[in-house]
Amino acid sequence: MTQLPAVSLAGGLARRMGGGVKGLLTLGHQPILAHVIDRLTPQAAPLAINANGDPARFQRYGLPVLPDGIDGFPGPLAGVLAGLDWAAELGATALVTAAAATPFFPRDLAQTLTASAAREGHAIALAATPDPERGSVRHPTFGLWPTALRDDLRAALADGVRKGVAWTDRHGAATALFDTSDIDPFFNVNTPEDLDLARSLLATAP
Repeated sequence: MTQLPAVSLAGGLARRMGGGVKGLLTLGHQPILAHVIDRLTPQAAPLAINANGDPARFQRYGLPVLPDGIDGFPGPLAGVLAGLDWAAELGATALVTAAAATPFFPRDLAQTLTASAAREGHAIALAATPDPERGSVRHPTFGLWPTALRDDLRAALADGVRKGVAWTDRHGAATALFDTSDIDPFFNVNTPEDLDLARSLLATAP
């Protein structure tokens, strides 16, 4: 299977962490973002980082840094759009995204998203985990996005759409379900307490 480009979404304000870039916090002697890149590298190519502010903070990774094209930190969809514009310039038909502060996401993320989209007949696919009450919970920062819809997404953002599922539900999205029996693969480091838990999980992970 031909690999698709991927973007790690690090464009948020990290308010619950006190500001800064969550992905640059240390986890196991390296930044969280390094764990994310290590997991993405075998799955996708080329890679880029969506981030706002000084791009020199990410110089060590040697990857393109894509700022939001829309002012005001409108959320992850703006990062998805920045990634789609970059992927379209590369001639790619789709883009894979992963959050920059989620160090345990699946090593088969891109493959499973692509397979789910093909199986369900949708151009978009979102990662999900089982939920006993709702059946599943979607994680829209982990998705497969077609470059053909980037102008539609641009218009939606201009109209004030901010939630990923609010836009994907307009077009239909496949659900790529991932196992949580060992660990929540989409555990996101949002608070100092989350970072402590991530360090404990890393120490005990197989």
